[in-house]
Amino acid sequence: MMLLQLLAVERLKIRRKAVWPLIAAGGFGVVLLQAANYALRYDYLMKLNADDPWGHLLSETHFLAVPSLIIGMAIIASMIAGVEHATNAWKQTLALPLSRLSAYAAKFVLLIGLMFAACSMLAVGTIALGLCLSIGTDIPYDELLRICYLPLLAALPIGAIQLWLSVSLANQAIPLTVGVLGTVVSMFGMALGDFVPYKWPMLDNQWNEPLIPAALGLAVGLVIYIAGSVHFVRKDVK
Repeated sequence: MMLLQLLAVERLKIRRKAVWPLIAAGGFGVVLLQAANYALRYDYLMKLNADDPWGHLLSETHFLAVPSLIIGMAIIASMIAGVEHATNAWKQTLALPLSRLSAYAAKFVLLIGLMFAACSMLAVGTIALGLCLSIGTDIPYDELLRICYLPLLAALPIGAIQLWLSVSLANQAIPLTVGVLGTVVSMFGMALGDFVPYKWPMLDNQWNEPLIPAALGLAVGLVIYIAGSVHFVRKDVK
């Protein structure tokens, strides 16, 4: 119950931060980029991928969505933590009758919840785009869910790191810089080792099993989240 109340408070804090337009830009923005790609090269792409048009659309969407997911986590984490930093309100927030663990958990849950919303927008937008492109109504929902939601699980360590940095550092330029660099690294994810977290959202590995990076992301993400929450509990606030 306390966590739900804290989530409601966190949502109120970011109400004027234009978070939802950013979430929509992340989810639907990838779809719009794909729409522009198909608008410019429709005949070529349809001929090239005549055997599996949905598979090509989903593959290209996944490739564009991963960098958007990572930079989105950095920006949203900074916005969530930046409210207290901008107003020097950490002492007032933590003076309330609530545990620091709950306060940190609420921010983490809000971050993941917002990114889940972006992934859902991506799924809906991708279906709409495919239907508009007339590539058939035989939608591979299993593959759609895989490319829209498994990267979020695989990226949990990145989200946990971004929130930890954003909460710990008053200067938000540092976590945002880390986020930008991580986004650039993720764009070359295929060339990275299988145990580099910035590769995991690509769901590519030597075993050709997308559930492995998702499981690794969930496990490592929880470990980093716990480490960040312990640090937050012990940290002196100004």
